[in-house]
Amino acid sequence: MKKLLPLLSIVLMFFASSCTEYRKVLKSTDMQYKYDMALQYMKSEKYAKAYPLLDELYIMYRGTQKGEKIAYNLAQCEYGMKDYILAAHRFGQFHKSYPNSEYAEKSQFLSAYCNYKLSPKYSLDQSDTYKAIKSFQLFALQHPESKRIDSCNQFLDDLRYKIELKDYKTSKLYYKRERYRAASVAFKNFNDRYPNSRYKEETWFLWYKSTYLLAINSIPDKKIERIEASKEAYTTFADRFPNSKYLKDASDMNSDIEKKLVYEQNQN
Repeated sequence: MKKLLPLLSIVLMFFASSCTEYRKVLKSTDMQYKYDMALQYMKSEKYAKAYPLLDELYIMYRGTQKGEKIAYNLAQCEYGMKDYILAAHRFGQFHKSYPNSEYAEKSQFLSAYCNYKLSPKYSLDQSDTYKAIKSFQLFALQHPESKRIDSCNQFLDDLRYKIELKDYKTSKLYYKRERYRAASVAFKNFNDRYPNSRYKEETWFLWYKSTYLLAINSIPDKKIERIEASKEAYTTFADRFPNSKYLKDASDMNSDIEKKLVYEQNQN
């Protein structure tokens, strides 16, 4: 324990000295010194220390040539602190305020990327995801030759897949809860919206199966109409996926529905 005391004393002295030095920087009236120290703190990734200095300098130099770099560094500082809400706003404002800046393109991209980082998992509200998609689409439109365009497209793919996955899971939830009318509508909308989805074979089959289950569980007044709709759905599925792993099940259901159609027609 006695051997640890000198080491602890050195650590405490260093910490106290560091705090004292930082207070001197904060209280200094030399703006260039504050700016230089802010950059030094950022280089060391001490963003929490750099931020108050840059924030003070931003107010003082806003609208000036020097204010441009301060505004950019302030956004970078917020980005470094992982405050993606403020950083997205700050980078976006920088791009609007300084459209001809050497940092303008990067700022627009980072604003979109911050929105990307704010996008939640697929099961939650996707407002931030749509916002990020819009941001990256605008970047791609305005900078089609950018070196960042490949990254932009990859992020767009990630975001779009998240929306697709949410719609896929929602459609399946209707099906699992035996809400076949809602499921058939949801799967049809999904297939129209995502014609090249990785889930397309399954969702087209579940769309058909939902129409089949809706038909056989239908009230008498609508049974024939829904049986006919189910037969059309089977034809659509079989034409689209003639080699589907679901085709035998679909064919069996269609044979069953044809028997039910004959029975219903005889009843009438």
